[in-house]
Amino acid sequence: MANSKLQAIWNHPAGPKTIHFWAPTFKWGVTIANIIDSSKPPEQLSYVQQSALTCNGLIWARNSAIIIPKNWNLFSVSIGMAAASIFQLSRKIQHDLSPKNQQAAAK
Repeated sequence: MANSKLQAIWNHPAGPKTIHFWAPTFKWGVTIANIIDSSKPPEQLSYVQQSALTCNGLIWARNSAIIIPKNWNLFSVSIGMAAASIFQLSRKIQHDLSPKNQQAAAK
């Protein structure tokens, strides 16, 4: 039973024998790096970069859900990338709109 499931995964059109498996797997590196950047101060974050990562994640999540065969590896990494980027954007916006930082900018 387990052997047939492993063989089905191995032979899947988006399985480990194809680029459709490995490209999203390595894309996790970008997502993990963005999660690690949560320890950075918010002033070091970039609106442009985080917006691009959010859009990339959302676009590819949608694409991976409508293509055939379904690529759930790409879907999961794209959702993870979008979520991490939205979190970073919220940190940056919250930091930039805080009253303390607005007073410092006014001086």
